[in-house]
Amino acid sequence: MAHLYLAAPQKSSGKTTLTIGLCREWRNRGLVVQPFKKGPDFIDPLWLTQAAGRACFNLDFHTMDRAEIAAAFSDELGTADLGLIEGNVGLFDSTDLAGANSNAELAKQLRAPVILVVNCHGMARGIAPLLLGYRAFDPQLHLAGVVLNRVGGTRHGDNLVRVVEHYTDLPVLGVLHRDDGIGIEERHLGLMPSNEAAGAEAWIEGIRRRIAEQVDLERLIAIAEQAPRPDPVAPPASRVACDGAPLRIGIARDAAFGFYYPDDLRALAAGGAELVSFSPVADAEPPDVDALFLGGGFPECRMAELEANRSMRQGIAEFIADGGPVYAECGGLMYLCEGMSWNGERRAMVGALKAEIEMRPRPQGRGYVRLRETADFPWPRLTPRPAEIAAHEFHHSAVVRPDPSWTYGYDILRGTGVDGAHDGIVQGNLLACYSHLRDVGGNGWTGRFLAHVRRCLGE
Repeated sequence: MAHLYLAAPQKSSGKTTLTIGLCREWRNRGLVVQPFKKGPDFIDPLWLTQAAGRACFNLDFHTMDRAEIAAAFSDELGTADLGLIEGNVGLFDSTDLAGANSNAELAKQLRAPVILVVNCHGMARGIAPLLLGYRAFDPQLHLAGVVLNRVGGTRHGDNLVRVVEHYTDLPVLGVLHRDDGIGIEERHLGLMPSNEAAGAEAWIEGIRRRIAEQVDLERLIAIAEQAPRPDPVAPPASRVACDGAPLRIGIARDAAFGFYYPDDLRALAAGGAELVSFSPVADAEPPDVDALFLGGGFPECRMAELEANRSMRQGIAEFIADGGPVYAECGGLMYLCEGMSWNGERRAMVGALKAEIEMRPRPQGRGYVRLRETADFPWPRLTPRPAEIAAHEFHHSAVVRPDPSWTYGYDILRGTGVDGAHDGIVQGNLLACYSHLRDVGGNGWTGRFLAHVRRCLGE
């Protein structure tokens, strides 16, 4: 149960590139590699899943308590040879003055050796006080080594290594030279997801080759193997009981839609759902299913193709009009509106929700949210009192000219949602929201959704 935590002083330092390369190289060497990602994220886990050939799981203090994080980590790592946890933002970054919920706190909880990835562009002797400061800031943290990234050339790299070795006791475990050829294209929400990158395998292979050439893989493995074993934790009992006949749930999965948490899909299956993937971009019509789940993604980047697929749009609109149960998150909400506008171009969408979507240059909702269910929330309640739910959102789109008759399933306690005060548009058996839910932390949304579907079917 060897494991490493890959962190950085700040975002955009190269953590994802390094983690992708390590996942694929060690997979090629016959190891079973289990990737994890701190925080709420869909895009990096898609790349790590493809590189490792094994689903990447998120560990998130906002939606999970510490016991649940420990259980998830222990359970998933228990069937792997090696675990790699990729951090988010900077190692010590936190909105809390004491650093609660930071990467450093998660690394200490998991007893994971931390490898610091430093963007060395324009840096020379100044790397020494940076590393000394990180070393001294939290003595309880096991800072095990450093990887120097975006190094300008051999002379630059040699000088950096000389400085690190002279002033610190941190081993240099890799010197990655700047190589724009292996960079993954970025867009408004971060990296392009691997599910829509035609050259994803070529990128992963290019990254793997450079990592294998420029990183000391044997020393990294040795450090990972010295990590204390996670305490054995019994995995939590499934929050989903298979109560009723099996259900067929259509899952939109293609280049436009792909933001799903693997543990949520696993919970849906455990609750008796057969997950039927379909493509709103390429398939002629929705599948013959009991309900639809339209997750997030980048529908704005495929809006011409989505508009051109009239039979699919019409089929989904008819399914909703006939009372078919549907859950839509973010990109799914956008697709269900009448039209979508971006860069001066408008394209028609499904039209089930009477509103327009406009893409904006800056984020319209970003980060953690907290929701309180209203009396109009359509799914069966967990408790007699309205539930408060931790979730997250990240969208550059805005709903404009919304139907004034809409009712909402959530009041916003923190975040933006549809209009700054509400989220979760309720229309018949449809629930559509900007917020992304996870079936963790007592929020058993998958079981509630399946119960809603069964109720709609008259079971």
